[in-house]
Amino acid sequence: MQKNALHILLADDDEDDRLFFKDAFEEVRVQTKVTFVHDGLQLMEHLMTPDIKLPDILFLDLNMPKKTGKECLIEIKKTEHLKNIIIAIYSTSSSEEDIEDTFIEGANIYIKKPSDFNTLKKIINEVVTLNWHYHTSGLNRDNFLLRLK
Repeated sequence: MQKNALHILLADDDEDDRLFFKDAFEEVRVQTKVTFVHDGLQLMEHLMTPDIKLPDILFLDLNMPKKTGKECLIEIKKTEHLKNIIIAIYSTSSSEEDIEDTFIEGANIYIKKPSDFNTLKKIINEVVTLNWHYHTSGLNRDNFLLRLK
């Protein structure tokens, strides 16, 4: 992996969504290394692997088999060496309950999966270039849900 590459991890069980995501990252002008896991159980096994480089940003789908994204979020935030990972919820759900629950559990941002490629590229560009220290220092419900103008 390149020294200054941003390490991105996507946890999503939908193969089409993973390919869509991978293609969008290839067009973003930020140097990245993208890794994929297919379900919540595989995500947690991956993150608990000794000596693994933790991701700079974890894109976490909520609806996955074996272990849901919400269960993974709770486990990550309760695990000392994982609790500071930046977590972008990346879901088809726009349920107020899901948004509220993930905000309370400590996710950094909530992104509703877009249906078109150009919007996905804009979202990814926004997320990878965000000043996370500044963004999360004043995190509130209004800036938790990512809305593109």
